[in-house]
Amino acid sequence: MIIRETEDAFVMTTQDDHGRFSGDIAQGFRRDLFLDASVLEEVLLAITEHDRAWLRMDDTPIWNDGSRQPYTFMDYPVQPKMLMYSKGVDEIEAMSPYAGYLCSLHFASFMKNATEAPLVEFYHTETDRQKRLRAQFQFPDEAAINRQFGLLQLCDDISLYVTMNAPGASKDHEHPWFKEGFAMSIDGERIMAAWVNEQEIRLRPFIFEDKWTASVKWKYVLKDKIDEHGVAKAFHDASWTQQTITFVP
Repeated sequence: MIIRETEDAFVMTTQDDHGRFSGDIAQGFRRDLFLDASVLEEVLLAITEHDRAWLRMDDTPIWNDGSRQPYTFMDYPVQPKMLMYSKGVDEIEAMSPYAGYLCSLHFASFMKNATEAPLVEFYHTETDRQKRLRAQFQFPDEAAINRQFGLLQLCDDISLYVTMNAPGASKDHEHPWFKEGFAMSIDGERIMAAWVNEQEIRLRPFIFEDKWTASVKWKYVLKDKIDEHGVAKAFHDASWTQQTITFVP
């Protein structure tokens, strides 16, 4: 779950909805960015499905007594999270070996320097998966793989930028992860985002074919409802709100 806290509520976005929003963002990218168009649909599948592991975890949010908010993707208990990550990549691999490979790279990248046993085990399991898939299937060359993996992570970041910031937030009030832009660069220029207003975001350099609109949904879960009913019921009873974003040059 992705959480943004307000004075009276937690704005809660499921990871799978965030993933589908990521996929909708990628649909608008300039096609030359992908380098190898022969696997375009598989790359788009990987971006869209990359967080399907969270479907089961986000179905019933749980409360974190330590942080006094619902568990998020950052602090969710490690053991069940690793088990679900593995299952999620298994499911994506069954849809497309190359999409599974890209998602395996994505999740393994978070664990590369881990020392905690479940994280280390997950990392080695995924690197073994990657070797197996590379031996079984013909994938694009390294330059294309690196670019397409980078685009997956970029879409993940852009979607997090939208869901972790209040719509229209000024640079001073953005989440600290994004104040200096995203990790990915195009032609040596780091990609930067800034809210124009509550419905528009400017990206530089502009990586879409033209203005591009995509929508994500979330729930405003009132804190008094959580106090009254618990977080799971409060989340399920809350209505969905749809946020539509237009990316502009």
